[in-house]
Amino acid sequence: MTTPTLQRPAGTGSVPATTRRVGGGLLDPDQLWRSLPRALAKLDPRTMWRNPVMFVVEIGAVFTAVLSIAEPSLFAWLITTWLWLTVVFANLAEAVAEGRGKAQAAALRAAKQDTVAHLRDGRTVAAPELRPGDVVVVEAGQTIPGDGDVIGGVASVDESAITGESAPVIRESGGDRSAVTGGTKVLSDRIVVRITQRPGESFVDRMIALVEGANRQKTPNEIALNILLAALTIIFLLAVVTLQPLAIFSKAYQAAAPDTAAINAHGVTGIVLVSLLVCLIPTTIGALLSAIGIAGMDRLVQRNVLAMSGRAVEAAGDVSTLLLDKTGTITLGNRQAAEFVPVNGVEPHALADAAQLSSLADETPEGRSIVVLAKNRHDLREREPGLMPGATFVGFSAQTRMSGVDLPGRRIRKGAAAAVLTWVRTHGGQPAEEVGEIVDAISGSGGTPLVVAEHADGQPARALGVIHLKDVVKSGMKARFDEMRRMGIRTVMITGDNPRTAAAIAAEAGVDDFLAEATPEDKLALIRKEQRGGRLVAMTGDGTNDAPALAQADVGVAMNTGTSAAKEAGNMVDLDSDPTKLIEIVEIGKQLLITRGALTTFSIANDIAKYFAIIPAMFAAVYPGLDTLNVMRLHSAGSAILSAVIFNALVIVALIPLALRGVRYRPSSASALLRRNLGVYGLGGVIAPFLGIKLIDLLISFVPGI
Repeated sequence: MTTPTLQRPAGTGSVPATTRRVGGGLLDPDQLWRSLPRALAKLDPRTMWRNPVMFVVEIGAVFTAVLSIAEPSLFAWLITTWLWLTVVFANLAEAVAEGRGKAQAAALRAAKQDTVAHLRDGRTVAAPELRPGDVVVVEAGQTIPGDGDVIGGVASVDESAITGESAPVIRESGGDRSAVTGGTKVLSDRIVVRITQRPGESFVDRMIALVEGANRQKTPNEIALNILLAALTIIFLLAVVTLQPLAIFSKAYQAAAPDTAAINAHGVTGIVLVSLLVCLIPTTIGALLSAIGIAGMDRLVQRNVLAMSGRAVEAAGDVSTLLLDKTGTITLGNRQAAEFVPVNGVEPHALADAAQLSSLADETPEGRSIVVLAKNRHDLREREPGLMPGATFVGFSAQTRMSGVDLPGRRIRKGAAAAVLTWVRTHGGQPAEEVGEIVDAISGSGGTPLVVAEHADGQPARALGVIHLKDVVKSGMKARFDEMRRMGIRTVMITGDNPRTAAAIAAEAGVDDFLAEATPEDKLALIRKEQRGGRLVAMTGDGTNDAPALAQADVGVAMNTGTSAAKEAGNMVDLDSDPTKLIEIVEIGKQLLITRGALTTFSIANDIAKYFAIIPAMFAAVYPGLDTLNVMRLHSAGSAILSAVIFNALVIVALIPLALRGVRYRPSSASALLRRNLGVYGLGGVIAPFLGIKLIDLLISFVPGI
């Protein structure tokens, strides 16, 4: 198989792009309380060990609790309480993110009901007993018992329980709109469905598991970051554990308690060392990392996109090549009449009148657009076929490729150039060369020419002119592609059109490249070519012939209206079946990566202030020179340590809304994103803790004994 050759459209100028923001949904304060029981349940060590950073904090909280019981003091109990709160707040972030998905799952469970299936052979069984290959008949008013493909009939189906869209959709055998989902309802007619789902693995079952987070696996980047955080935790753990033996060996004394007592006074030394460890390890990002990943998938669910794995969401953020179908994605999907071009000697109004009359019986979108254009451009009111006595209307058909009307003494036809010109010759006419020139010019510009002709009694037939049909590029697409270009993403339009038509549409839309006359093999070869160059590829598809390419793409978005094969091959399913949503998916993926990077930067940066709080408090008594590090002039050693621990816990709660909503995304280059990350979250992560710890210190300085 040969690798397809891409062609770059000419004249792709730039248009100022509007800034887009990928939203995420704000945190509901009540959700914190509703999620608290789940957060407490996550304190189970069998759950906590999956998060090494917070597992260490939990062990430290248990250790300080034991010391507080053995040698009780206000300082010890306050530290213990805030360490436990740190763990609970971390679990709360994840529980809130999961809670939003559980609300989505509750609605889906309402759609999943025990349904009776009527097999084609006359038997009736319960829906859970269906097996792949079973054929069922679903009548109007009945619920489709399982996922499958329509193999007979056509029906209107209510899919609102799955997609949230109240408008019914048409499902029919053959083509790319044959897939049906269990739990949806047939509103009219009758369809025959071949079941494709395996027991317990229906589309709704998978949706419920995914939106609840039950099947969420850590992504490669998330795993790598977890390893880094675990390594930092081990390093700080070794450093803190060795402090006490080194102090004893050197016979040095350490300010360990609020009153700077000796190292073993009231057993507080262990509590102080645990506090130091918790404040030094990256607890902020460790607490929020899982919530960030869950929230990324949730933002897709809010847009009716189901990601089969977190890996797909993350890959969307790293995509560097977008493959986009022309029809329905870049263009409106139906060609629209744009212009009437008369031949010499024919008035434009006369051509428009004949074009409208010949299109009244043409129910195709193109035919309706001709009627509308004649009405808008030439003030010709739309006439009702039933109110025209003596008129015989000829509907459009794929065989004749023409439509028209027979009036008393006059017949008019409109359709494909070859078909209409043949009709003219059959009725004694000879088309002028000018007609061929107009047809060639429209075809050369990427449009579709339709010839209009008439035959009056006693005269030879003649061509009146040509209707220019063109694919209409969706509003704002050029600006969207400019945004993609600024992000370093290359856009490729895939179309079955000839290269000349494809080039015209590509230039108007502003895509970087296009692949004309594309076959399924061409799509697959193009994806592999891009991937060999080290690029990640995203594409959409809905047909069985798209399945190989969807499976090969790093991000394959299958349309919910598509075939079961397409949905099985992709790693995302768009419940709205909107191909343009691929651009939003890429933006959400990038927002996920930006949010994770920003909060990681903030987490590491805010440790700096804790060094200036805890280290002088612990060692200034032994090494007075370290007191110069107490730049915040904290009240006492005890208040400094306690303030750092409290801030360490509260900052997690403060950042939960940001982790769930996501950092605001603006299309820009990697260098600009890095500068913004360091400037806002790096510098902010340094400054915020100094202010926060100082404020907390001022408040707790009024507490006796601290």
